[in-house]
Amino acid sequence: MRILVVEDDRDLNRQLSEALEEAGYVVDKAFDGSEGHFLGDTEPYDTVILDIGLPEMDGITVLEEWRAAGRSMPVLILTARDRWSDKVAGIDAGADDYVAKPFHVEEVLARVRALIRRAAGHSSSEIVCGPLRLDTRGAKATVDGKALKLTSHEFRLLSYLVHHEGKVVSRTELVEHMYDQDFDRDSNTIEVFVGRLRKKLGIDMIETVRGLGYRIQAPGDGS
Repeated sequence: MRILVVEDDRDLNRQLSEALEEAGYVVDKAFDGSEGHFLGDTEPYDTVILDIGLPEMDGITVLEEWRAAGRSMPVLILTARDRWSDKVAGIDAGADDYVAKPFHVEEVLARVRALIRRAAGHSSSEIVCGPLRLDTRGAKATVDGKALKLTSHEFRLLSYLVHHEGKVVSRTELVEHMYDQDFDRDSNTIEVFVGRLRKKLGIDMIETVRGLGYRIQAPGDGS
């Protein structure tokens, strides 16, 4: 899952980004509204964390322009605790949730997980796909109760597929959501990770849809 953090306070931006990366997310960073607007308008993100008080272009304007352009990714806004009007303006502009400063980073992580789950149509922090269970809170996966030993990239790939269970996901989409903007992207590496995941899962769950990409579904659910 790929996250954009738009926050001009560099220390806070770093704290949020490091916490998200430790939780297994790929993170892009922006430090003003113009840069954040450009990235959100041109790159695919699973969630955006957007500060309201930004230089060059304020967060409300950034959000309004994204929504006007049809950008539908979930957005979590950061507001000042005593500025209830910012919260109202943010929600009216198209924000999906908000956190008031100062906050605990753990709360932001929990809200990000919830936004990603809701966007994929899941209500629980544990997503079940046949014998596979994905714990989005602990970044763990099990098959028939046995823990899988996954690298960070393998978990990201598995998580993205499971969040989009039953849907065909292209190699390009997987690459865009697994790596940040500065990474030298190569879709061929996806095939390597899929091969490793198939071996570790030990069951036939990841289908290659020729010419289109991959699809994960519970055994016996295929058409």
